[in-house]
Amino acid sequence: MAKIIAIANQKGGVGKTTTCVNLTASLAAAKKKSLLIDLDPQGNATMGCGVNKNQIEHGITEVLLGEVDIKDAIIHQKDIKFDVLPGNGELTRAEVALLKKDKREFCLKEAIKKIEKDYDYIFIDCPPSLNMLTVNALVAANGVIITMQCEYYALEGLSSLVDTIEQIRKTVNPRLQIEGVLRTMYDTRSLLSKDVTEQLTLHFGEKLYKTAIPRNIRLAEAPSFGIPALHYDKKSQGAQAYLILAGEMLNREKKKQKQPEEAFA
Repeated sequence: MAKIIAIANQKGGVGKTTTCVNLTASLAAAKKKSLLIDLDPQGNATMGCGVNKNQIEHGITEVLLGEVDIKDAIIHQKDIKFDVLPGNGELTRAEVALLKKDKREFCLKEAIKKIEKDYDYIFIDCPPSLNMLTVNALVAANGVIITMQCEYYALEGLSSLVDTIEQIRKTVNPRLQIEGVLRTMYDTRSLLSKDVTEQLTLHFGEKLYKTAIPRNIRLAEAPSFGIPALHYDKKSQGAQAYLILAGEMLNREKKKQKQPEEAFA
């Protein structure tokens, strides 16, 4: 059964889509069967995986509205070794239409049920807002990765996202939890980065990933070629950081699986 992870932050420009594409690629490189769902109307994750968002025959919009089966909308990207459920500007149509549907917050969850046994990981790239699309992602997910740039403005909006996650956990998705908090565009020379890291450690403890993603030109360049940084320049600092992050995630999973065994030892 797949681990379903929403990558979210209502603030744009904090490395959310970059993380979704490159973390999916890194886990695929670790032989984990992975799917990326692009739930952001900007369609940047779709383009970053080599799919032209303007030429999608069927995508996540049609899946959410029940017009197409999810299996028929998934694109198998052999070159990057993971699957993509693409999205584009049509998602704004889906968002409006969902508001008129019964059980509208469960549409994505119901669709994913048909394919979650086929994957180890499913990542959902959320839009940079707390709208009905994001709610669908949080209802469908097991966990949330919050991407954060290390600046004080980024901290300000964090509480509303955490409150939303907690509200959804209490009402409709009791399995939802914060999977981790990821620092992006991290500058080791900046005192501000260190100060924000201290605050994040204070509030999130072990939920804060030890891995931080540095500012890296290769991460910025890779999307224009329609490939993850791992396939653009594997040796770049950005690509290596996401490989390390994938390793950290897998190690966390191993520890979680051992805990029940140790309890009965």
